[in-house]
Amino acid sequence: MLVAGGAYSYTVYKSLKSAVDTMHQPIERKQSEKRPEPVAFKEKDPFSILMLGVDERSGDKGRSDTIIVLTVNPNNNSVKMLSIPRDTRTEITGKGTEDKINHAYAFGGIPMAMDTVENSLDIPIDYYMKVNMEGFKDIVDAVGGVTVQNDLGFTQDRFHFTKGQLNLNGEKALSYTRMRHEDPRGDFGRQTRQRQIIQGIIKEGASIASLTNFSDIFTVLGKNVKTNLAFDQMIDIQKNYKEAGQNIQQMEIKEQGTKINKIYYGLVSPEEKQRVQNELKAQLELN
Repeated sequence: MLVAGGAYSYTVYKSLKSAVDTMHQPIERKQSEKRPEPVAFKEKDPFSILMLGVDERSGDKGRSDTIIVLTVNPNNNSVKMLSIPRDTRTEITGKGTEDKINHAYAFGGIPMAMDTVENSLDIPIDYYMKVNMEGFKDIVDAVGGVTVQNDLGFTQDRFHFTKGQLNLNGEKALSYTRMRHEDPRGDFGRQTRQRQIIQGIIKEGASIASLTNFSDIFTVLGKNVKTNLAFDQMIDIQKNYKEAGQNIQQMEIKEQGTKINKIYYGLVSPEEKQRVQNELKAQLELN
């Protein structure tokens, strides 16, 4: 039994390392002035990750229609998950213009998206994770589906989603996250559903049952996720931050929709921006 257990553990480790090596995509970006010293995972430093859900398109970079900032604090054992509406009007760092925040990725890829979000929130953005949304359904299927609590009945892509608890496979989960026109909350409702699915993936991926399906999970992640986190860093996160992942708190930015030169934008008041920045700074222990 010991030999078999050791062989299984080695197989899991080898498969994970191979997947992470495929996912690992470093970027050229200067050390942030908001983070004078690099994050030390072994010292349990709080850190942030920018998660971008990108619809890959042939011939261009695609659009980052899902923008989520995760701030992880192992000292209070929590993760704050902030959705940033894609139409939020902000300065595009490195371009010198104000535009929709999701255009930063189209203009300058991951580095410009990270810099723009960092300056908008006034916190360091330490790492990124880019998810191919077309492969998102494969990730959900790999963890065996997800369970969500739906607060609005609606139909999207021929699927009808009733109110209450739903068990979703990958195809339904992708449709569930894409609906916004039938939701009176618009993009804010869609952001809530996106966060629900991500929380479901984290929960199912950390379950004992997922260990029997590790090969499929790692293969799908390797194909559809890119990040500048290296294998050793992920191992340190697993060791030192595991409890924080069990307490995910959702955050939203309140905006006022308006049109400027016939283009729709979401405007954030100075008071609302300050509120969000203060909460994130406290989570990262920057105050």
